[in-house]
Amino acid sequence: MSKQKWWQNAVVYQVYPKSFQDSDNDGIGDIRGIINRLDYIAQLGVDVIWLNPIYKTPDIDGGYDISDYQDINPTFGNMSDFEELLAKAHARHLKVMMDLVVNHSSFEHEWFKKSLASSEPDNQYRDYYIWRDPVDGHEPNNWGSFFSGPAWTYDEQSGQYYLHLFAKEQPDLNWENPDVRNNIFDMMNWWATKGIDGFRMDVISLISKPKGLPDAPLVDDQVYGDSGSMVANGPHVHEYLQEMNHKVLSKHDWITVGETAGVTTEEAQKYANVDDSELNMVFQFEHVSLDGNTNPALGKWSDRRVTLPELRANLVKWQKSLAGKAWNSLYWNNHDQPRAVSRFGNDSPEFRVLSAKMLAAVLHFMQGTPYIFQGEELGMTNANYQTLSQYRDLETLNIYEDAVNKTHLVEPETMLNYLRARSRDNSRTPMQWDNSHNAGFSEHDPWLSVNQNYTTINVKEEISDKNSVLNFYKHLIDLRHTLPVITDGQFDLVIGNEDDADVFAYQRYNESQTVLIIANFTDTTLNRHYDFPNEHELLIQNYQDDQGDTLRPYEVKAYRYNTKITH
Repeated sequence: MSKQKWWQNAVVYQVYPKSFQDSDNDGIGDIRGIINRLDYIAQLGVDVIWLNPIYKTPDIDGGYDISDYQDINPTFGNMSDFEELLAKAHARHLKVMMDLVVNHSSFEHEWFKKSLASSEPDNQYRDYYIWRDPVDGHEPNNWGSFFSGPAWTYDEQSGQYYLHLFAKEQPDLNWENPDVRNNIFDMMNWWATKGIDGFRMDVISLISKPKGLPDAPLVDDQVYGDSGSMVANGPHVHEYLQEMNHKVLSKHDWITVGETAGVTTEEAQKYANVDDSELNMVFQFEHVSLDGNTNPALGKWSDRRVTLPELRANLVKWQKSLAGKAWNSLYWNNHDQPRAVSRFGNDSPEFRVLSAKMLAAVLHFMQGTPYIFQGEELGMTNANYQTLSQYRDLETLNIYEDAVNKTHLVEPETMLNYLRARSRDNSRTPMQWDNSHNAGFSEHDPWLSVNQNYTTINVKEEISDKNSVLNFYKHLIDLRHTLPVITDGQFDLVIGNEDDADVFAYQRYNESQTVLIIANFTDTTLNRHYDFPNEHELLIQNYQDDQGDTLRPYEVKAYRYNTKITH
């Protein structure tokens, strides 16, 4: 690895503004609420706040449908509120990373309104989006939307269809048009003048569509083809990002991460190459896609649990493949994924704390930049909603309608189980601050119901408990900042661990020291022996004592010493 960059030693805390803190008691989180909680974020020890979209929006898809890239969602506040947030974050040595959503805009964006107005050649805005004539009286191709149904919507006035990989209210921008690109780059530089510290780039791997927009293959019960497989890592995506880097990113000492659906380790080395020609790092989705449904028509919708060998093999692949070539983003969950402790750990009262700590340690000792999603540091769990009426997420409601009512692929109760396991609303429930009404989030009924376990899982309870998940995260963050081996060390599985169905054991090492991480992923007591020097330091553990070769349920421990183990 070349000279270390500041973001390689950083820890990012993700804030979903709508669910973080409500300051005006309308049931919706806001910028003022984030300002009021900055001390909490700073005391965690993190370096960067990533804000999910706070732009003006009709809010069809959680703010990922932007109607004005240079204005603030009035539900969240105004530009002076944002400027205050930025200043007060910087005063606490916290950087602020915005969410950049430029694969698509809102259908209420001025560009799309003008695009709709006329299909005549003199309408320059028509080419800001992707319009096509019908083919044999129907959609131009068989692509499906990520949110169910076709990826095309018909416009009666012009007799053409427009492309939307997501909701019909989220028309895809035409990145082949240089005016579109330059408008986007100008907007990014405008935010730079505000003093922001970087961008997380939403579905950035999808911005370059294949020539001719060919049909996607259909599998089993699929009605529409997998558009993602056709669009991800398109023919000009790296060309566009290099142009972005030249015109925007290279001018600022920013943190940049691309959400890159469909990315491979080979492609990631292009997006996040150490030559700094595109982005700093990418979010990949392989490890959070291993537990999808065996029926391709249902995609991610499943309640299957991934096995440790599957999960470990994938995490190791990314650690080894990017070493010295690109940079990893490390995450278990975010606003689009269910809660980590419910998905990969055990959220029962007996094992929730232990398994949340175990998962945290396994992730934070790897090479890359760790991302903590709000409430993850408390061990917050999935929502466990019992009825469809409790859900608000567009993707969730659409798949229920499609799979239960239209195609009859699954029974209603089976689909509800899938929602409890995978719905994005699992991570979007309000932040649990204390055991007062609505978990201290708002005095008004929240836009999304609070998880009922907030009376025992909340910040107030955990701050004062030295053995809490929260204080464990603080310790991990401090270790990352003080132990260079976590950032610059090489990664290796302990020899023989490749086939262990229950324990994940790996080491990080540089020229001066080694850290050995041992994690039991089960709810049973196991026995494992690893050779390492008698002279060692126990850096962190989730039990009160160390029983050597005995590994209790979900036990994790990390040792530091001066030589590398070989078996």
